[in-house]
Amino acid sequence: MPPHMGPPPPGPDGGPGGVPGPAFLMKPQHVLSEGSVTIRGQAIPYQTESGTLIIHPAGWDDANPDPKAPQAVASVFYVAYFKKGAHPENRPITFVYNGGPGSSTVWLHMGALGPKRVVTVDDQPTPAAPYKVVNNDDSLLDATDLVFIDAPGTGYGRVIGKDRDKAFYGTDPDAAAFTDFIAQFLSRHGRFNSPKYLFGESYGTTRSAIIANALRQDKGIDLNGVILLSQILNYGNSIDRAQNNPSNDQPYVLGLPSFAATAWYHHKLPDQPTDLKAFLAEVEHFALTDYTSALQDGTGISDDKLKATAEKLHRYTGLPVEYIIKANLRVNGGEFAKTLLGDQGMDTGRLDSRFSGPSMDPLGQTPEYDPQSAAMESAYVAAFNDYAHTTLHYGADPSFGDGYMEYRVSAHSIGKWSFTHKQPDQRGPARGEPNVLPDLAAAMKANPALQVMLNQGYYDLGTPYFEGVYEMRHLPIPRALAKNIEIKQYASGHMVYAHLPALHEMHDNVSQFIARTHPKSS
Repeated sequence: MPPHMGPPPPGPDGGPGGVPGPAFLMKPQHVLSEGSVTIRGQAIPYQTESGTLIIHPAGWDDANPDPKAPQAVASVFYVAYFKKGAHPENRPITFVYNGGPGSSTVWLHMGALGPKRVVTVDDQPTPAAPYKVVNNDDSLLDATDLVFIDAPGTGYGRVIGKDRDKAFYGTDPDAAAFTDFIAQFLSRHGRFNSPKYLFGESYGTTRSAIIANALRQDKGIDLNGVILLSQILNYGNSIDRAQNNPSNDQPYVLGLPSFAATAWYHHKLPDQPTDLKAFLAEVEHFALTDYTSALQDGTGISDDKLKATAEKLHRYTGLPVEYIIKANLRVNGGEFAKTLLGDQGMDTGRLDSRFSGPSMDPLGQTPEYDPQSAAMESAYVAAFNDYAHTTLHYGADPSFGDGYMEYRVSAHSIGKWSFTHKQPDQRGPARGEPNVLPDLAAAMKANPALQVMLNQGYYDLGTPYFEGVYEMRHLPIPRALAKNIEIKQYASGHMVYAHLPALHEMHDNVSQFIARTHPKSS
């Protein structure tokens, strides 16, 4: 065997070449760099810190470790941006993460809030490399310092040790890890007295609700604001597989307005309205009244009411009346995405239904892929890998054995994920599908000054916008606290920032939210 075909030389900590050993992975790392971003004509110089923090499973005690507890350890990767010359007590700090669960935060980092943004094609597939990375005029660095956190097992972080899946891949273990990370980061960087915010997308909103309460309850840390993007707080409201929970018709009610918006966008309505917002208000009213009544009737519905409801649903969704009747008035998200453009051999996107792509299986019941994800993922992955190596100077360093470490976009953990969740003050074992409305409510009741902002896109079939509205209206809080919640909606999808005009709007809305929700020091 030629020399270059033999086993790779050891890395600096005993691991094979290109694979850092346990000693390297379990020691906090950081690399500093500098840059400047121009936002709305204002140049903002900043320092960047890229690195890892070491996180232990929930219940870990360094003074008295429990041998029965999971023994795994997570090295969690982050990229933090600090505005130069700002005073910590005056400067907000926002912790940002995507969802998945088990996703890195490359999407919010390179598509929405970071100082650089990868250019993608709006509602169409982005051609292959080379991709263009530009100054992000909509970065939130004009309003707040930013800490982008990659979930355990993603980014340049790793999870090692016994019971590692049990230790970090579940609703409550994941939230505990992020809570630990945030408290540790604040301490290490002297930011306990800064105004503090969470910004979570998708499953990250589920995580945020738990973290907001856990930070207060377990760490003594109150937040100024919680910013939610494309919310799902009660998984019983999901339109994805609603048929698996018969007798709960709420997902169909809450998904209908997003179906209507999608049909409107693709001009599949029999009578195309000109005003989208007015049309959606009409659909929302129908969903909460006549549609809810028809679904509640179940098999007792009359033939006339069944037919009349199906005809109204046809008018609002563009789906054939016969199909709607065959579905018993109940069409889940995947079935809608498959059927709306089915006569063209196309599927619509799940996360952003403005996108569409050729059906893998024209005879299938639901799509086999998401055209929106397929249209954009490669651009984000390529852009961040290049950015990390050339600008952040992380991931391609001699300390990584042979100079290479893989950036993992996903932990591929969803199949291992435990969705059980123990609500605040719940006695007994944790419940199945998570409902974290009580967690966010507990955080708001304990800290009545806490402000909550929900951002959502009309064309989102993953977390339909009306679902988020319904959840915010049904938080178990006093009515007086409802004034602490604001909702902003955009003509975009799940990743609101994929549509540039919506990104501009979201930047302005979020920066204004941050500016008015923390006291200004003199």
